[in-house]
Amino acid sequence: MRLYQQLAVSLGVLAVGAAAWLYFAPDGRALLASMGIAGNNETASAPSGGRGGGFGGAVQVVTAPVTIGTVNDQLTAIGSSAAIQSVTLLPEQAGTITEISISSGDRVEKGDVIVQLDDREQVLARNLAEVALESAARQAEINRKISSSISNLEVYNAEIAEKSAQLDLETAELNLARRQIVAPISGVAGIVGVNVGDYVTTSSEIVTIDDRSAILVDFDVPERFATAVAPGTPVEASLVAAPQKRFDGVVEAVDNRIDSASRTFTVRARLDNENDALRAGMSFDVTMRFPGDEYPGVDPLAIQWDSEGAFVWRIVDGASEKVRVRVIQRDPDVVLVDAALEEGDPVIIEGIQRLREGGAVREANAEASS
Repeated sequence: MRLYQQLAVSLGVLAVGAAAWLYFAPDGRALLASMGIAGNNETASAPSGGRGGGFGGAVQVVTAPVTIGTVNDQLTAIGSSAAIQSVTLLPEQAGTITEISISSGDRVEKGDVIVQLDDREQVLARNLAEVALESAARQAEINRKISSSISNLEVYNAEIAEKSAQLDLETAELNLARRQIVAPISGVAGIVGVNVGDYVTTSSEIVTIDDRSAILVDFDVPERFATAVAPGTPVEASLVAAPQKRFDGVVEAVDNRIDSASRTFTVRARLDNENDALRAGMSFDVTMRFPGDEYPGVDPLAIQWDSEGAFVWRIVDGASEKVRVRVIQRDPDVVLVDAALEEGDPVIIEGIQRLREGGAVREANAEASS
């Protein structure tokens, strides 16, 4: 194609573009009208702004009102349980079991004899100690009566012998008492792991006793709740295996430090177990409720980003206003933000592409409602 032909085509394209702009733009129509090319009625009938706005016209947008939401108002965690008191009985001395006085699952009271070990040797030692004490006591009494005819040293030695015999008797009685394994707490006995005739040592586990009048549940809590959780705070727990069963309790104790790896701390709750329905080792869903913090909530479509961070567009007196926000919590249907927004403020969620600070806008949803 020759040069003059290329110039002609280019000038034609520019002329078509200029004519289209002059016709469709509101300012262009006014210019055409002033030139006598387009009538005033056409200019008057031209809309002040199209669906997406225009040069000098109001941008049509869709808004959603600001709501108020609460964060950190509820905590849910998984916890494992333990009896309020639990003890595993082990013999204090080695020996052969001669009697077991309980069965698995029995209720025992503090001081009940659980297992009896062979104590014949200890009984004999106790009897010998009693004889030795009787002899020493009689000799000491005789020496005191004849103290005028014997030396003070002999009287003193007799008294020392009596005290030594008394200590030997107490030692023999202690060794005899250790042949009995006694329940240190009241509770329910677990499975008895030994039988009569078994030889046990000081490391042999006899039985575990659980006091399950109350159940302790340990669970981990995120560090943001550190100032909200305190002993006495109410908790609600349900069994993982049976969610329909719910139990009320209170916080028994709070750990004194936060784990640096998980950024959590341990909380221990206490659940009453008057009906004996709970067992140590059960898993619980634990729920705690707090007053929480209130923040403005906006539609997720309203959140925009630029080089300075997040913001939303708010309508103030028919004009768009950019409001900086800090995202606190993002949910599927609402985003809670820290911003200078009030409940009910219209925030733009559609038509955002052509907005500018202070630009004129009109609400399409408001027109539809009217």
